[in-house]
Amino acid sequence: MQKLIQLCSAPYDSSTWHEDSKTALEELFGSPDGRYGKNARDTVKFRTPKLDGDKNVPFSAIINPSAPDSGGYSGMSFVIFPVKDGPPMIALVVGTMGLSPDEHILGKPGHSRKVNAIAKWLNHEFGGKENGKPIAWAKQEALRIDKGVPENVQHNFPHYHAIFAKYGKEIYGFCEGNPPILEQALKVFLDLHFEERNCLPLTSWKNEHTELKSKYFDFLMPKTDAQEVLDLLKARRFVILQGPPGTGKTRLSQILLNDHYQGNGTTIQFHPNTTYETFIGGLFPETSGNKQVGLSFSLKKGSLLEAVEAAKANESKNFLLVIDEINRADLAKVLGEAIFCLEPYDEREVWLNYEYEGIGPKLSLPRNLHILGTMNTADRSIAILDVAIRRRFAFVELWPENAVVEKLGTKRSLGLYQKLLSVFVEYANEESMALVPGHSYFLDYEEMNQVAYLKTNLLPLLKEYMANGYVASFADHIHAFIQEIESL
Repeated sequence: MQKLIQLCSAPYDSSTWHEDSKTALEELFGSPDGRYGKNARDTVKFRTPKLDGDKNVPFSAIINPSAPDSGGYSGMSFVIFPVKDGPPMIALVVGTMGLSPDEHILGKPGHSRKVNAIAKWLNHEFGGKENGKPIAWAKQEALRIDKGVPENVQHNFPHYHAIFAKYGKEIYGFCEGNPPILEQALKVFLDLHFEERNCLPLTSWKNEHTELKSKYFDFLMPKTDAQEVLDLLKARRFVILQGPPGTGKTRLSQILLNDHYQGNGTTIQFHPNTTYETFIGGLFPETSGNKQVGLSFSLKKGSLLEAVEAAKANESKNFLLVIDEINRADLAKVLGEAIFCLEPYDEREVWLNYEYEGIGPKLSLPRNLHILGTMNTADRSIAILDVAIRRRFAFVELWPENAVVEKLGTKRSLGLYQKLLSVFVEYANEESMALVPGHSYFLDYEEMNQVAYLKTNLLPLLKEYMANGYVASFADHIHAFIQEIESL
């Protein structure tokens, strides 16, 4: 690995690059100095052509072993593109002859998902801090060789103009190989390339490989904590926590209400029968002790107006209205004219149908009233929030967290959690990924046997997914996982 790092750190020399790069690539394999075993060497072939002249685009590549010794090749490849006027490009590339024989890798949603996570991690960790621009990019889908690198991305990397011109449609992930980040970029792209070919780094590199993988996995399913949501509530006032079932959305909302708002607030739950009258207010029938004929009605405030009144009663303290399962109600009808007031940076006022005691004939949401909604992304029985409502809230995603299961689960439950998570990461499309069961299904609950909890809570959820066709593209993997749980 050191020879490859040194080669990429040095200025490009066209007279020696092809031989030096081949030697450096060969030394990646076999102990004591190699990163990968000799068996990994059998899964690839090198392509390090000698190319002279300004019109050529030099490169060194690790390609599929079935590729010819010269000419165009196909399948997944790891490529280093050296340039004269800048750092080399470290890239993952589809051969110009197409996807085969690696279409089973390139076509997996998980492959593109991981490459995108690597780019996000590299940009977050190293990009933009000094030069104000990203250092990495990834295509949304690796197999889309009909789409090139977008022009706005190309503008950030003018020294790669010739590379984009020739291989722009084949490149699906790359990083600028500057010396401060070169080593990590080489390792993370190489590790992914060989892991997809079922070859892991040697034991001596195992800990480093695991650490690198955990870093970019944090961007596969980013973590969200209470402080981040609290800061967003203070800045935007109206926030929605969304995520798969079992990720702790309701629990986090209650932590915020009780610990950060000192209980100054209230929690309500939306459901299909939630109405404008129960949330805003309206006329409700009332009973009386006498036996008069007919019905009488009284004007009553709904949950929002009660929250407004409570917030105005003590404007020195922030008041939190938690709306659990906010998308289970028909929000366009429930909110009514109040949607006009959901403007985070401006205190708007709107006329109401009635004049309410303590509120008046007009509604405005005080600055100290914050609204936090929770939304289960796995619930397909309800409509997606419309754009007008969506733009008024800041959305925060809450994903499963490995650390929670490590802390509150058992060794067996952690293994099962990671196994199920890997199935979703590898095979679920973006729509199905929103269904991945959260960490709460894998925790060690004192009041119930853990295996029994998995069988009575997790398995019905997975079986429902299968019955409704939500995981049709990887149903066999889910079925195998269900069988494993049933055998415990």
